[in-house]
Amino acid sequence: MATIDPRAEIKEFLSSRRARITPERAGLPAYGGNRRVTGLRREEVALLAGVSVDYYVRMERGSLTGASDGVLDAVASALQLDEAERDHLFHLARQSRTPSGPRRRRPSVTVRPALQQVLDAITDAPAWICNGRYDVLALNRLAGALYSPVLAETRRPANTARFVYLHSEAARTFFVDYDQIACDVAAKLRMEAGRNPHDKGLIALVGELSTSSELFRRRWASQDVRLHRSGRKRLHHPVVGRLDLDVESMELPAEPGLLLNVYTAPAGTATADGLALLASWAASQDEPATDTRDLS
Repeated sequence: MATIDPRAEIKEFLSSRRARITPERAGLPAYGGNRRVTGLRREEVALLAGVSVDYYVRMERGSLTGASDGVLDAVASALQLDEAERDHLFHLARQSRTPSGPRRRRPSVTVRPALQQVLDAITDAPAWICNGRYDVLALNRLAGALYSPVLAETRRPANTARFVYLHSEAARTFFVDYDQIACDVAAKLRMEAGRNPHDKGLIALVGELSTSSELFRRRWASQDVRLHRSGRKRLHHPVVGRLDLDVESMELPAEPGLLLNVYTAPAGTATADGLALLASWAASQDEPATDTRDLS
């Protein structure tokens, strides 16, 4: 993949969202029993959005250059977009308003020492920092222990998306809900592509995954998008076993494009005990091996 074409992204995204909505779901009468489209027709979307058919057709052909925020909101409502999908539509519009898209800071591949200090100060919970293309940029000791299967790959920075799709056997063992994780990873990469389609690292990653993984190609083609949010993650760690973790994913305002992820568990639960055991194991890995030969 040499580039991510914003016009093609707009066309495929709008047409895919239109295809999933039936007239009944949109509150429209379904005239005739021989519809040639699975979802709404373009003219039906235009009607619902309050724009001319020609105008909407131009939008779906990849031109959002002159679309106002009001028009984008109307189209988002007509297509019943969720929050992530609406944000994605606005990102695509911003990219199309200038020939080369809005200038963005190149996504970081390192973190400031002060951020590593913040991670190291979090001693009872795994905490790590990544960018929007899933590069693992910094971890505290507990996160390094937790994500040891991901970090087993020698390439650096380690990348969760590559682990999920290119090391799927290990990933299926590690992630209890592997299918959902695979969906989420592709959807979040698609979201990042809307924000920053000129990111060479992202383009290379999507190209690598598309070349090597049929599952990724299917997920990518779905045009689904998702925001990084809080939630639950169920893991099976090779040392401590099953962990059901609460995840908080937070943007770092001083470092655009970076996310701080912290995993916790309620006190007194099996997962909290598992994290304590994981901390002990991580500490043991840091201790120098003791020479047991007779030194007398």
